[in-house]
Amino acid sequence: MSGLALFISVFLACAVEAVEATTIVLAAGTARDWRSAISGTVSALGVLGIVVWSAGPRISQLPIEHLRLFVGGLLLVFGLQWVRKAILRSSGFKALHDEDAIFQEEVISAKKAKSSSRLGIHDWYAFTLSFKGVLLEGLEVAFIVLTFGTIQNQVGRASLAAIAAVVVVASAGFALRKPLARVPENTMKFCVGIMLTSFGIFWGAEGSGAIWPGKDLSLIFIIAFMTALSFLLVALLRKRHLAQARISHSHVQSDPLDLIEEDELEILQSSTLSKAIKAFAGFWFDFLIGDDWRGTLGILCAFFLTSWLSNIGTAAWWVLPLTIAALMPFNLMRVTRAT
Repeated sequence: MSGLALFISVFLACAVEAVEATTIVLAAGTARDWRSAISGTVSALGVLGIVVWSAGPRISQLPIEHLRLFVGGLLLVFGLQWVRKAILRSSGFKALHDEDAIFQEEVISAKKAKSSSRLGIHDWYAFTLSFKGVLLEGLEVAFIVLTFGTIQNQVGRASLAAIAAVVVVASAGFALRKPLARVPENTMKFCVGIMLTSFGIFWGAEGSGAIWPGKDLSLIFIIAFMTALSFLLVALLRKRHLAQARISHSHVQSDPLDLIEEDELEILQSSTLSKAIKAFAGFWFDFLIGDDWRGTLGILCAFFLTSWLSNIGTAAWWVLPLTIAALMPFNLMRVTRAT
């Protein structure tokens, strides 16, 4: 991957997360106290900086084959979640992110919360709301920076792209004093999800021992394959959505799909330590395992099959693309089945 391609990929991915984090911080500052909200934001950014600084060198010490497999697997699971959610939104089964609605919801919740000061922070609620929001979205930013940057030995460039995305989005949000509702978040998430998944397939197969025909040029065909598969699934699901709407005389918009992901909303609203820990554990399970354990298990089996075929001298580059082509329709048809 060229330096420019790396920068653009990381910038777009981080911009999506920055929009959501900025909405939360704006709500905390507008409804409560700006100084406390900014303090929570700065504290979360400090924690994220420590995570990147401490984890980066350790990940880079892995052997290149193990690194490709490790990063490829993570990108594949993570990217597939983005692609599936983008497909569901594009087909009508999942509500589009409405940053204005999320902002208003957070403002209402913030105004209802009791005011208290702790550890020199004037408004503890505004501090914790901003801290949690920035930390949750920032963990995904840190993940993207570490995976893309480490495997390309360009953590500095990836970090610069992430910082640029955060600065641009946050500056626009605070200048306007309102959420960036006009940002085409689903389109960005769709594009980035396809990129993450494509790189996951490419690096994961290489880490399992497969040799791609055409080597790095094959990545172009993987991206084209993922794009074609995704648009085909959008078209099929739109027809299913329309058929279900005719039968039920109602559009399936909000029920399995909320404005904010459930695990993130639970963490933001949790008021006790035990609830916060439980919600945070759920967040990491969803982040690392994914929203479909069957798909994660299928990817692991594909890695083992790729490794076995490669070890006996058989071309195995086709295993992961074929697995994804089977897993994505299976998952999407299952979750959109009429009940």
